[in-house]
Amino acid sequence: MDFRDSPEEAAFRQDVRTFISAEYKKDGDGGTVSAAQAASAGGADALERYNAWIKKLATKRWVAPAWPTEYGGAGLSVMQQFVFNEELALARAPRPGGIGITMAGPTIIVYGTDDQKKQHLSGMLEGKVWCQGFSEPGSGSDLASLQTKAEKDGDDYIINGQKIWITGAQYAERMILLARTDPEAPKHKGISYFLLDMKAPGVTVQPLVNMAGTPGFNEVFFDNVRVPRKDLLGEENRGWYVGTTTLDFERSSIGTSIAQGQTVENLVLWVKENRRGTLHPTAKMELVERTIEAETARLMSYRVISLQNRGQVPNHEASAVKIFAGELNQRIANTATNILGLPGLLTRGEKGSANARHAPDRGRFGRVYLQSVASTIAGGTSEINRGIIATRGLGLPRG
Repeated sequence: MDFRDSPEEAAFRQDVRTFISAEYKKDGDGGTVSAAQAASAGGADALERYNAWIKKLATKRWVAPAWPTEYGGAGLSVMQQFVFNEELALARAPRPGGIGITMAGPTIIVYGTDDQKKQHLSGMLEGKVWCQGFSEPGSGSDLASLQTKAEKDGDDYIINGQKIWITGAQYAERMILLARTDPEAPKHKGISYFLLDMKAPGVTVQPLVNMAGTPGFNEVFFDNVRVPRKDLLGEENRGWYVGTTTLDFERSSIGTSIAQGQTVENLVLWVKENRRGTLHPTAKMELVERTIEAETARLMSYRVISLQNRGQVPNHEASAVKIFAGELNQRIANTATNILGLPGLLTRGEKGSANARHAPDRGRFGRVYLQSVASTIAGGTSEINRGIIATRGLGLPRG
């Protein structure tokens, strides 16, 4: 890996830094990557701040920086995208994204008809929320065993079944959905990919409130939901290959690794201010280990971007980064809780409450631990899916 910027990349990095310095006012929403995440984490005020920031990014075509310019993006190179995401993370500024911008949009650009591109892409740039309907209660690590059915009825498909662990479904206007259209075909060849309207009759969203008290995930039920044929993406019964394309649009996770390093730095600063001279040597060693692990996560992200820059698809590498980062979140929060003691268990709470007054670092560490446990339990399966897809080569054939 070459850690140095080319002259062009260095100039672009300075452009991004200058823009952030001039336009971004720090407000505690750093790390947010979608309107749904902003609303879930901070309510209406956080959503308003997020949308205002996205409008500023739109002036530079940086809402979907990876998209071609003809679709409203900036057409940035792989390395420019990495620099952009890295600088936003270092500034703790919200990163534009979500399922629409990072996964559904690029897949529609590859497989969509002209009408589908016209109908959906501009809305994503304006902030319309999408969700991903892949996982099911009984599918586990074998995603292709999914049982949600899509049966033809004239010019429509009728959807029946259930999806689970659907992030942001309560806010979404559309879902990218995998459903079985040919139950007699081999399981990887009988699946189709749909762009489902979440407001269609028969769609029911049931929030799954995690142990941190946030409704990030949802169950979604389909009861005779009609989907017009125009909302089929790609060919019927070829949805598995469209779906693997969606999973190939991986980020390097540089934002996550930088945020983890910043969290460890915050903890070290707290120790210097509050526990100077009283910290047990074992706790000091844990802080050293967490620092090394955060830097390891960052280097793993560099590996992913290096592969992408060479035109390769980092399937299992990106999955390894995600799983490592999820477990590292837990280790960081566990170390923080051990050092902080009982106050480390406090979450932020309402402004002016006892929690808000006494929670170290605004209750970040207890919240991070609970959320990371919940996310790892729910999200680990999907990452295993990606690793299995990569190692077995199931996503490779296109013809």
